[in-house]
Amino acid sequence: MTAFPSISLTAHSFEPGVLLTNFCAGRDETGAVASFVGLARAEHGRATVLELEAYPGFTDAAIARFAEEAKARFDLHDYRIVHRIGRIAPGEAIVFVATAAGHRRAAFEACDFLMDWLKSRAPFWKKEHGPDGDRWIEPTAQDRTDAERWD
Repeated sequence: MTAFPSISLTAHSFEPGVLLTNFCAGRDETGAVASFVGLARAEHGRATVLELEAYPGFTDAAIARFAEEAKARFDLHDYRIVHRIGRIAPGEAIVFVATAAGHRRAAFEACDFLMDWLKSRAPFWKKEHGPDGDRWIEPTAQDRTDAERWD
């Protein structure tokens, strides 16, 4: 199993399939891996670019604290989170989350738990750029409800 950082913030595009293949390699005691890939949407032509801002050292540290909570809560063997920052075109991957556990339920739930937190509580600032101008994006009521179910 090749060692990769558990959490990466990157301004560069990434290939989710390659990340998943690398994450799965050499796991002879892991019974399940669950993954999620989030893509930037064009919002029916209203968004030409999604821009995400983060503070290195702050955002990744906050994600690490929460990910370690997930690791303990779901008895994970491992996790991998890759999150884009900067300007992202519609159709490009924004986030990749993978979780490894002894059994499928823990892997699925941990992946869902991490995504709910990343979507609604992680310290990112999101802005959509489009033909009608720019707008800041806040978590929706559904995003907050999804995250609250884990409290």
